[in-house]
Amino acid sequence: MEVQVKGDLDAQAAPEVNRLLEEALALRPEQIVVDLADCDTIDAAGILLLLDVHRRAVRDGSVVALRSPSERARRALRLARLDRIMQLLPYAVVEELAPAGPVVA
Repeated sequence: MEVQVKGDLDAQAAPEVNRLLEEALALRPEQIVVDLADCDTIDAAGILLLLDVHRRAVRDGSVVALRSPSERARRALRLARLDRIMQLLPYAVVEELAPAGPVVA
């Protein structure tokens, strides 16, 4: 299962992204891929959302992976140490693992 984030993952976008990720978690997939290729920046609200989704997924036996974060987003993930908790995947690897899913604009 894949959820694509476009634009910033910030306090304004977090509720909609959370809604989509909750729908994905309800399906209990083995893996949820959050595609960040078109996500420019991630703020504290976005970091907290990703941590919460990761915790819920692990509790349900799922894995959350982040795909192709921009350098700016990758820096925020590194500062928050999410790169040590969640798997960061390049585009080509995930392309084979997960079909396309909902898009958040």
